[in-house]
Amino acid sequence: MTQQLHKVGFRVLAELYKNELLQDILPFWVEKSPDRQHGGYYTCLDRKGEVFDTDKFIWLQGREVWCFSYMYQHVEPRKEWLDMAVLGADFLEKFGRDPQGDWYFSLTEDGRPLIQPCNIFSDCFACMAFSALYKILPEERYKTIAIDTFQNILRRRHDWKGTYSKAYPGTRPLRNFSLPMILCNLALEMEDIMGAGHIDTLIPQVVQEVMDVFYQPSSGLILENVKPDGSFSDSFEGRLCNPGHSLEAMWFIMDLGVRTGNQKLIEQARDIMLNTLEFGWDKQHGGIFYFLDIKGHPPLQLEWDQKLWWVHVEALVAMAKAIQMTGDQRCVDWFHKLHDYTWAHFKDKEYPEWFGYLNRRGEVLLDLKGGKWKGCFHIPRSLYQIWKTLEKI
Repeated sequence: MTQQLHKVGFRVLAELYKNELLQDILPFWVEKSPDRQHGGYYTCLDRKGEVFDTDKFIWLQGREVWCFSYMYQHVEPRKEWLDMAVLGADFLEKFGRDPQGDWYFSLTEDGRPLIQPCNIFSDCFACMAFSALYKILPEERYKTIAIDTFQNILRRRHDWKGTYSKAYPGTRPLRNFSLPMILCNLALEMEDIMGAGHIDTLIPQVVQEVMDVFYQPSSGLILENVKPDGSFSDSFEGRLCNPGHSLEAMWFIMDLGVRTGNQKLIEQARDIMLNTLEFGWDKQHGGIFYFLDIKGHPPLQLEWDQKLWWVHVEALVAMAKAIQMTGDQRCVDWFHKLHDYTWAHFKDKEYPEWFGYLNRRGEVLLDLKGGKWKGCFHIPRSLYQIWKTLEKI
């Protein structure tokens, strides 16, 4: 009887996440973000969805192209979603890259470069964008852009900041977790285009880097930065833990576990998720801290105790997948705890789309719906993933 009630409960929750995606989130971006004059999207949107700044950030442009391409392929082939995807892709294709093929960080509203290609994550999300668009609109130039960008990412992966690095060479060299984490997801995004053989070679490399280099068995947690040999650096950067990154990465790892038929890897990812939630949960006010020092020292980031939208929705995806793949009751409990906090604090009950930034007490810190970092990506992707995962349980 209890099991039957759980199934009914997850079915109801699946419908909740589906309706939020299709009736609230995606319509908001379709209505509010397109720039019909210059192309691309506005992402700096206030609480009601009005544009408050016109700068365009390449990774948010790429994420929105990916989102509408993905929804067109996996939910329903709606013309408005295809038109949205093409609007952003045409803008990116025309203005997004420097002469060397690296993707700028930001542009003016009419496509003039603002910030140099100092951040490889612009490339990562442009790659995702054109890969997803090619799957629904198989024009050869989209495939070429996706492959060229992906190969450029792999060439730069061990020194991706290059001349844009602020660090003095040799004093404290560190490896960063962000790119290996994204490659865990990007590998699967690119498989249809690159071919299984190429991705079969890449998957063990990225899994090894995440699970053997950045994961620290002594603490059961993942660090954001380690020394080149994978050892611990007792410094601000080396002690840094980003619970949201860890949780997002672990659902990528679980997907790779499914792809490779490795149940042991799936269970290891689940254990790291549970460790991360125990470590990162604010026992006083609820919610997941943005940054923490693994030794309990004051973090360098002044925003360390804020509660962010993407951290919580990615945690929900992680727990939903862990329930579906392992059936662990601890994950069921955490899912409900996260669900209650997230829907109570991030959902705007008056206007469409969700808040992104809360203070430690869970009060709205910024009521914007989009900005330099928040766009049409984490919430729609997570709502989709949770909806489809809960349907399988």
